[in-house]
Amino acid sequence: MVALETTIVVQGLPSPTNLEVAAQCEAAVRTGGAVPATIGVLEGRIVVGLTSAELAQLAESERHAAKLSARDLGLSLALKRDGATTVAGTIAIASRVGIDVMATGGLGGVHRDARESYDESADLTSLSRNQVLVVASGVKSILDVGATLERLDTLGVPVAGYQTNRFPGFYQRDSGFALDWSLADEVEAAAAFLIHSELSTTGFLVANPVSQEHELSSDQHDGALASALERAKSLGVTGKEVTPVLLAEFARYTEGQSVVVNRHLVVANAGLAGRIATAVARNRT
Repeated sequence: MVALETTIVVQGLPSPTNLEVAAQCEAAVRTGGAVPATIGVLEGRIVVGLTSAELAQLAESERHAAKLSARDLGLSLALKRDGATTVAGTIAIASRVGIDVMATGGLGGVHRDARESYDESADLTSLSRNQVLVVASGVKSILDVGATLERLDTLGVPVAGYQTNRFPGFYQRDSGFALDWSLADEVEAAAAFLIHSELSTTGFLVANPVSQEHELSSDQHDGALASALERAKSLGVTGKEVTPVLLAEFARYTEGQSVVVNRHLVVANAGLAGRIATAVARNRT
């Protein structure tokens, strides 16, 4: 099985693209030979394997579904709230029910102003506490990529590129940082994860770059990044409000191209996760 988050559907992508992408991700997982398990919380009940109708219900704007990290799950259940799970929340639930593999677009990380704000995504600590393999296209360039890699190192989470020795930068194939390890295929990924899980209690990150034909050009990316950082500074946003502002400015500056990139990479990651999950299951039989 492959766990899929729901924040990208409920809070990330615009309608109707969000539900289209969710369906494409589930189809990609199935093509890889695995079973998709889209995770969310409806009326205080964790659902592992939301139906298309349940997902559409969760994404309705008038329901005001909360954004649920790992720390928020107990509160949402007790208060019977609706909620979309982040990467951290999805990892926590997947680990609890025995799902080994998860797919997402990009991992959260250390923010650029973390020295002052202490803003670091719970995705990193959730990966350090749960034996789940996550397929992601690195982290977004709006974050401090180098610091994020250092934190993953400190937390004991291995990072391996999928058919690359460069760490992806979400909208671009190369964030500018090298990786020590590269995996040739899903069989190697599954074997490495299973052996790692025998030796450590942490998760495992497979960094899968966006395809070359879909990545943003350097000029387009750098211009959008500069504009996004300036936008956030001018608005004075902090904490969890920063990322939505930065991504919205990326979309505006690139005239929607960043959303197209996001769509392509998250579906590709779901497909790879499906193939890795299938290889993991075969290795265990």
